[in-house]
Amino acid sequence: MEMLVRYKNTRERTEMICRPLQIEDYVVQPIVDVSPPKWHLGHTTWFFETFILIPYCTAYQPFNPDYNYVFNSYYETVGNRVIRTDRGNLSRPTVDDIYRYRAYVDKEMSKFLGSSIAPSIQDLLILGINHEEQHQELLYTDIKYILGHNPLFPAYDVNYPLPEPTIKPSSDFIRIDEGIYEIGFEGNGFCFDNELSRHRVYLNNFEIGTRLVTNAEYVKFINDGGYHDFRHWHAEGWDWVKNNNIRAPLYWHQLDGEWHHYTFRGLEPLQLNAPVRHVSYFEAYAYAAWKGLRLPTEFEWEAAARQFTWGQNWEWTESAYLPYPGFAKAPGAIGEYNGKFMVNQKVLRGASEVTSPGHSRISYRNFFQTNLRWQFTGIRLAK
Repeated sequence: MEMLVRYKNTRERTEMICRPLQIEDYVVQPIVDVSPPKWHLGHTTWFFETFILIPYCTAYQPFNPDYNYVFNSYYETVGNRVIRTDRGNLSRPTVDDIYRYRAYVDKEMSKFLGSSIAPSIQDLLILGINHEEQHQELLYTDIKYILGHNPLFPAYDVNYPLPEPTIKPSSDFIRIDEGIYEIGFEGNGFCFDNELSRHRVYLNNFEIGTRLVTNAEYVKFINDGGYHDFRHWHAEGWDWVKNNNIRAPLYWHQLDGEWHHYTFRGLEPLQLNAPVRHVSYFEAYAYAAWKGLRLPTEFEWEAAARQFTWGQNWEWTESAYLPYPGFAKAPGAIGEYNGKFMVNQKVLRGASEVTSPGHSRISYRNFFQTNLRWQFTGIRLAK
């Protein structure tokens, strides 16, 4: 019964996130990295139907056989799928169809979970819940991109509770002594496979900032010509700046000489004491270089994380996204969840204001390509 309650709460929260949307908002896909909200609603439902109901509930009848093609994301094992760039072309199934699909699967899942289930199925259920929590954060970030690129900058929710700026203008660093540190998930609860296995790493002496870089500090980088000086950038980052005419973090707009940024409440004056966010790895690296400092590795971050406050932004690290020692992909489609992406990406640590409750932990390894910045990504410095 506990798992059924958790399942229902997770599913209800996803729909709560979509409640402020207008029907037209559900279909938009401005760029390949952003999926339409209605696709998230369908895909998270498809996960439970495909990996639990179809194989383990003998009486289950799929809602629509075509939905496997429509809502499969990247699972080669499960079959063909709509390519990611075409998700915005799916005017059908309609939003109403997808909500009916969710209700149908939720009803069947409630019946299925009303009886005892094997531990292996419970593990799949927990993975599915955590998968949907990941998509809840993606829903927030994709909705922000969709509305933040509407020329009218409409608010997602005028009553959205923006976090109060909590960063004080200090330059404190924590010193961490050289030594051997344990890295990776420890405990009996859930973790993703990329957090395993726990292992030891040797770290030299280092210092890491007690806080994130603020908007005010980043404005100084801009005013000092940071986006016009190749010396701060990787060659690939410098090409990215020039080819895309990058001049500021995502959602920043200069109006009458003053910086504004798009928030869930619409376009507002920039909060100077808030942490800078929506920056790429390229920008995070360039800012650190401009300061004469660097980004921490993911191992330094984890070794020090209990000594500072984290969770406002995902924090870029200097670590490539690679498997830990002893990592092994699970058999079948579930094995495609993380391992196949361990190339050409950087690790981010922490969490953000739109991370689902209970979905963050010190060992969590987020990962994105170096040019992406539509997530709530920020900067913590090290030396």
